[in-house]
Amino acid sequence: MLAVTNRSSLSAVGVDAAERFQADAATLSLFAVVQLAMYGGMQIPVGVLLDRYGARPIMTIGMLLMAVGQLTMALSPSVGIAILARVLLGAGDAAIFPGVLRLIATWFPAQRAPLMVQFTGIVGQTGQLIALAPLAAVLHATSWTIAFGSVAGLGILFAILVFALVRNHPPERDADVAVNTDTGAIRVVTSAIDTGVGIRGSWAHPGTRLAFWSHFTTPFAGTAFVLLWGMPFLTAGEGRTTAEAATILSVYVIVGMALGPIMGDISRRIPHLRSKALVLPAIATQAVAWIAVIAYPGPAPLWLLFALAVALAMGGPASMIAFDHARTHNPAHRLSTATGVTNAGGFLAALIAIFMIGLALDLQGAGTPATYTLDAFRVAFLTQIPLWALGTTFILIERKKTRIRLGMDPPRRPRSNL
Repeated sequence: MLAVTNRSSLSAVGVDAAERFQADAATLSLFAVVQLAMYGGMQIPVGVLLDRYGARPIMTIGMLLMAVGQLTMALSPSVGIAILARVLLGAGDAAIFPGVLRLIATWFPAQRAPLMVQFTGIVGQTGQLIALAPLAAVLHATSWTIAFGSVAGLGILFAILVFALVRNHPPERDADVAVNTDTGAIRVVTSAIDTGVGIRGSWAHPGTRLAFWSHFTTPFAGTAFVLLWGMPFLTAGEGRTTAEAATILSVYVIVGMALGPIMGDISRRIPHLRSKALVLPAIATQAVAWIAVIAYPGPAPLWLLFALAVALAMGGPASMIAFDHARTHNPAHRLSTATGVTNAGGFLAALIAIFMIGLALDLQGAGTPATYTLDAFRVAFLTQIPLWALGTTFILIERKKTRIRLGMDPPRRPRSNL
């Protein structure tokens, strides 16, 4: 939860950040881009370190890095120092969720792991609610330094708690292993990604490519909205009050939390229809909702903005289906690698979307809070459409190839030269 709060800490104060650092839209995008890029780039090193040292020390270091990052952000006098702060934040954040997943594998029966992962994700998403309302309220009631310094203080506190209370595995075991209490099967927990044969082997299977493109296409619009551009769009573009905008973003978070278990259960029940029944409808719903908001003459009514939040909220739970694909189509020894490849898709799309929205605002001369306009935001958010189109195309291609690979569809006949 604290990691997600740190990750989302600019979501409600993007306009404040732009004013504090006199940053244009592309520079503001860069704050989120470098943070996500560092998060993604650290996944392989974190996996190696988790395999060597276990979750406790790596999560402790992650908490400390986030604390240092937020303290740097609180005191930063310039854009360059602020970007360094987001780099530290992304590096620390990268250690937390993989560490928690490892703790789930070592402390809970293997058959309960999927439920515990879902529950952990739901609890974690409440961190977005903290970033949306309490953090923004503290900032506006006190100062930038106090608000971000307070989050840094929480990071130090939780680093101490993690080191004092967390253990890598139960005391009766001498290694990080997962145990299935139904079958008695014992498996060594592996967090590292195989960067050689494993990645090539994973990518060679169309099911992994289907997972990659599913994760590429479903969550990026919601990530860009809630991580950075939602609050400026709703307040400076649509003319909504800060309270109304925070409520809309909170609906996004709450609906996403509610849909997670539902879509997860449906995915389990229809393993061969996941893309057709869940992933593609989620993408279409997001695209239609955004087009409706963009095409609406004048500021959109409140009900339409809430509908947009609900539509975008489908992306997060739908993106988790990508990991079902990765797990289904890869052997156990390659699962960490396939998961890493899949995860890269979502981060890549989010990086592109966040930066393209900021760049589009700058190119229209609407790169600062004083020059934000509704029309400029409308054009900027249209840059998401090529990402949806690209991802959907490859989902359809790889879905067909996967079904052929599994023998569910006949192979394509070679074209005749006659």
